[in-house]
Amino acid sequence: MEIKLDSVTKDYESSESTQRALSNVSATIGSGEFFFLLGPSGCGKTTLLRLIAGLIQPTAGRIKFDGVDVTDLPVDKRGTALVFQGYALWPHMTVRENVEFGPKMKGVPRRKRRQLAIDQLTRVEMTDFMNRKPNQLSGGQQQRVALARALAAGTQCLLFDEPLSNLDARLRLTMRDELKTLVKSTGVTAIYVTHDQKEALSMADRVAVMKDGEIIQLDNPEAVYSQPATHFVADFLGEANLLDGIVSGLDDSNNLAVATQFGEISISVIDQYSSGISVTCCVRPEHVRIQLASIASGKEEDNVLPAKIVNNIYLGDVRQYVCQLDGSDSEWRVAQIADETAGLGVGDSVQLAFSPRHVAFLENENN
Repeated sequence: MEIKLDSVTKDYESSESTQRALSNVSATIGSGEFFFLLGPSGCGKTTLLRLIAGLIQPTAGRIKFDGVDVTDLPVDKRGTALVFQGYALWPHMTVRENVEFGPKMKGVPRRKRRQLAIDQLTRVEMTDFMNRKPNQLSGGQQQRVALARALAAGTQCLLFDEPLSNLDARLRLTMRDELKTLVKSTGVTAIYVTHDQKEALSMADRVAVMKDGEIIQLDNPEAVYSQPATHFVADFLGEANLLDGIVSGLDDSNNLAVATQFGEISISVIDQYSSGISVTCCVRPEHVRIQLASIASGKEEDNVLPAKIVNNIYLGDVRQYVCQLDGSDSEWRVAQIADETAGLGVGDSVQLAFSPRHVAFLENENN
């Protein structure tokens, strides 16, 4: 099922004021897509999910399913199913009875709805547990039952509201892979709300990053992470090293040249930009190589910044260095495989090297 959001706005009104939760949101979610709404608390992602489900009505704008306007349709006519973080399984029913509940409410005959339940429980590998009650299941098993119940009800769109947030860290990692595999195997459209960046990056076909009721950037996970559109996206999706400058033109390698207080930075870009505009260069910590200044030997095309190590943080598989750029208070973070740079320490003078292709280009709003 394709879902189209057309200039959707939602205001919450009280006797004293009007609060805008969503502002003119437009997007098209493809049939069979695993689509993520990502952002901090209060950004409007759950409000948007509830609008799609039909639990609330938009103040303005339209919502269409496969080209049909469903803006005014009630919940039970939309063919969507919500999967909450609490799973909302009936505690007094067995697993099979929970999965049969939706078809039963639709008047499906007993034999047929029992087969539907068995088919969906087989799909999520829970047939061995169908006579148990929800309180006899683990969190991950309850998650599977909730998914089977939604599928048995004949939903064309699954709506997930942070379904993994109440699982422990190890189970959450396991369930990411399992849930993605299960959802993609069904072929249904799925929309998933989360504030967890790693969940979104590891599971989504596409990610809509939201802030203050608006979609700031919508793209595949790799593009959103490696080429953030704004400072907010760069900061929200992991750590980002930022450096301000002015576009000075193209360099000898036909890269975009940006003049900074630390010298010229080269950026590999396809589009052309006007000289003189103010920009911010963004480099992820894992894309920076660190070497002692006395023995540094980088590639000729690398960007290089002189710095001094001010902190050295051992994280097991990764060692993170906090480096202060020479002549400034600016700090950059560098993430390296722990064993590769074990000889470096606080106070060492180093060079930070990074390729032009690993520099994201953020145009400043005041241009």
